[in-house]
Amino acid sequence: MTLAAPRTTTTEAALDAAVAHLRAQQDPAGWWKGELATNVTMDAEDLLLREFLGIRTARETAEAARWIRSQQRPDGTWATFHGGPGDLSTTIEAWVALRLAGDDPGDEHMRRAVRFVRAWGGVEKSRVFTRIWLALFGLWPWDDLPDMPPELIFLPRWFPLNVYDWACWARQTVVPLTVVATLRPARPLPFGIDELRSHAPAPKRAPLLTWAGAFERLDAVLHRYSRRPIGPLRRLAMRRAAEWVLARQEADGSWGGIQPPWVYSLLALHLLGYPLDHPAVRAGLDGLERFVVREETPDGVVRRLEACQSPVWDTCLAVTALLDAGADPADPDVVRAADWMLDEEIDVPGDWSVRRPDLAPGGWAFEFENDGYPDTDDTAEVVLALRRVAHPDPARLRGAVDRGVAWNVGMQSRDGGWGAFDADNTRALVTKLPFCDFGAVIDPPSADVTAHVVEMLAAEARTGSEACRRGVAWLLDAQEDDGSWFGRWGANHVYGTGGVVPALVAAGVPPRSAPIRRAVAWLERHQNDDGGWGEDIRSYADPSWIGRGTSTPSQTAWALLALLAAGERSEAVDRGVAWLVDTQRPDGGWDEDHYTGTGFPGAFSINYHLYRLVFPISALGRYLGRDGGHALPRPGVAR
Repeated sequence: MTLAAPRTTTTEAALDAAVAHLRAQQDPAGWWKGELATNVTMDAEDLLLREFLGIRTARETAEAARWIRSQQRPDGTWATFHGGPGDLSTTIEAWVALRLAGDDPGDEHMRRAVRFVRAWGGVEKSRVFTRIWLALFGLWPWDDLPDMPPELIFLPRWFPLNVYDWACWARQTVVPLTVVATLRPARPLPFGIDELRSHAPAPKRAPLLTWAGAFERLDAVLHRYSRRPIGPLRRLAMRRAAEWVLARQEADGSWGGIQPPWVYSLLALHLLGYPLDHPAVRAGLDGLERFVVREETPDGVVRRLEACQSPVWDTCLAVTALLDAGADPADPDVVRAADWMLDEEIDVPGDWSVRRPDLAPGGWAFEFENDGYPDTDDTAEVVLALRRVAHPDPARLRGAVDRGVAWNVGMQSRDGGWGAFDADNTRALVTKLPFCDFGAVIDPPSADVTAHVVEMLAAEARTGSEACRRGVAWLLDAQEDDGSWFGRWGANHVYGTGGVVPALVAAGVPPRSAPIRRAVAWLERHQNDDGGWGEDIRSYADPSWIGRGTSTPSQTAWALLALLAAGERSEAVDRGVAWLVDTQRPDGGWDEDHYTGTGFPGAFSINYHLYRLVFPISALGRYLGRDGGHALPRPGVAR
């Protein structure tokens, strides 16, 4: 099927409708925030947390259970992303949460879940974090879980496996978990999980001369030590871990603004004797309520929990979209958003300063409150948005931009690339530990983040700087043999390629150069017959899915942004634009059920509800030339 080239008037009307829809979603305070959808483990673990703390209510339970049931697939499973395969651990946690809500194990939906769990190896094959939740209620023995000694907190920063070898999201989770795993609570539920067991024999130990075998034997030693620890040392470790946790609580009560460290920190403090009315615990529980989404459905109200919230990210992308669509740089909505972003600048050191102690603060985080963990990706995109705004206080704006650029340059890793939250967070040894069976636990440089920083440096006329040149070299070295780039924080090669091509062209790599031509050819080869682009989350685990998937608005826009940056005015571009125009809803938005965001590649996927709007607006605006050729003001000049 070949789509005709879109008529300019139709494309302009589609863009105008999308812009109006985006403007209508801006908060009076200036920010945008779309829902960040994940999977039902958030809701299952929320119920289990409340049960453990003794605060679970009938209303919360009924609403969450209604949501969990609504997400079950016909085969009885729960997936971690739309259209994905059933996930063993997610299905186990959902089943336990529904049992907590009173669902009869003999009901057909429960029996279908059990059949899947047993067929895939039972609870014995679930991830460690699922079995930790079961152990909290006596449904799994703590002795059969990897030991996590709190003495980890004492390891010096130069020593392997110290807490700063972990990515920020992992270290914030591991430190409180060492407290929980040391105290080994077990608060029985009125039901068991025998139905979920396969009763298969435990696997044999891995050979000694392998990382897995070595760590299995180290784990056995740690278990023996935990039965008879050095008392004063252990008590000091527990106290130091608690102090570490408390020092990292954010103003909104969260830890890092994300669910895993948040719930485990609450569990740790509770087990250490902090009462529910203690200010830290109370703030943590109150903060969780702000992450709750309630929605009326034909079956009644459902309750679901966001794993995180993305207002800074959403706002800077929305501002860029409006400017790409031709908004005046002094537009009141744009200036209001800029004011809000300026107020969100982080001016205090965080964990990042462990490896960059002499670097001055300056940057932005993802969430409303996350002063300890700004990230280079948000900072780059905020700078790219702010510097195009004609702000009434240009000196204030320029100061924030300069600090953000300086901080990002200082966060460059030794190899020339950029990770998201830390510099040189590349020690892979922690990935070999027995409890690292879920998600990414280190934060090495990635193509998408590096591309955004390089594009920022190019916009600031710093293409000749050592930082930019090294970043470009890193990106060229990271290009895949097929011409694409891997996407760490978005799915997947379409995201990586969609980010890298505009960055390289902005940094001076000629559009007719071999790397850009190979990337263009890859995108054109992977365009769907309907004119759009899509890449399934399964591409992270199965290479046959790379560049393949149902067309989505966000991924189609990423491909278009790359092709347009490469100077393409081709049939592929016209067909992609036509797909966006033809699939637009009457209200100016687009539907996007498929997940195109990534938390942990292949393990934790995200549907950013604003992606389906901001990226198509940018793509259509640049296609129509409303962005002025993506021209940006010279450094220090507001327009």
